Amino acid sequence: MTETAPLRALALVCSLKASPAPSSSDLIARQLLEELGTHGVTGAVVRVVDHDVKPGVELDMGEGDAWPAIREQLMAADILIVSTPTWVGHMSSVAQRVLERLDAELSETDDSGRPLVTGKVAVTAVVGNEDGAHKITADLMQALDDIGFTIPAQGGTYWNDEAMGSRDYNDLDETPEAVASTNATLAENAAHLARLLKASPYPGS
Repeated sequence: MTETAPLRALALVCSLKASPAPSSSDLIARQLLEELGTHGVTGAVVRVVDHDVKPGVELDMGEGDAWPAIREQLMAADILIVSTPTWVGHMSSVAQRVLERLDAELSETDDSGRPLVTGKVAVTAVVGNEDGAHKITADLMQALDDIGFTIPAQGGTYWNDEAMGSRDYNDLDETPEAVASTNATLAENAAHLARLLKASPYPGS
């Protein structure tokens, strides 16, 4: 496995706004995909609210459920980005639903007993005009780790407006230097880790 081995990323944007409405969560996810692109990673964005993802904790919740098609893209990816806005200090309800649907992966194992998502890298992005990014990042990372994903060093990026502010991330004239730097580090570490895991998978249980 070489350092230029191709990788693929999937960004699940958990905005409450359907396309084509502007979305800060969508913007930062696309910025991460752009940074990953500098490391030979191709990718796609799915705005989850555009699809009829049914509530539940099964792989397929029946007729009309859009999750199986999204999951197919996830299983073809090496890196998962979960991007969410902050609402009343918490991740969006869409992000929570994504975690609930991912819970089904705990029962999907390979011949060695590893979850099928083992070996995939997960990173997070949180935006909001209120506080809460650190807690949301912690909640997302804990859940993704439990499910079987691997979190790289500095695998979370975020932006919050000043306390009681009203700006959104996509209202900014330019990306703040600290966020841009964090995005670049996240992408570099995620691509590096994904290549390592692809070359040397976790041992079976």
